[in-house]
Amino acid sequence: MTTAPAPAERRLTITWIVASVLTVASGVLAATEAGKKPSTGIAVAGLLLGAVKVHLVVQNFMEVRTAPRWLKLFTGIWLVVLTATILVLYLAA
Repeated sequence: MTTAPAPAERRLTITWIVASVLTVASGVLAATEAGKKPSTGIAVAGLLLGAVKVHLVVQNFMEVRTAPRWLKLFTGIWLVVLTATILVLYLAA
């Protein structure tokens, strides 16, 4: 007789699967552009996929999901500011 995984284990497994799918999607995007002129849309999509993965890791694997409100807020703001800064620097270049 097997037992069902605990909710936390299930959440982490789903998070890992989603992050893996996002990684594969990033690779597929990059492969479609291999040897071509760099595309701004593909670069932005890759950056946003990476930001989603960072959010998943910070919230679930670093246990910020259950942290105090100020830490949740700080990590959210940090991710938005970092992603926006990279995006602005990329588009300005």
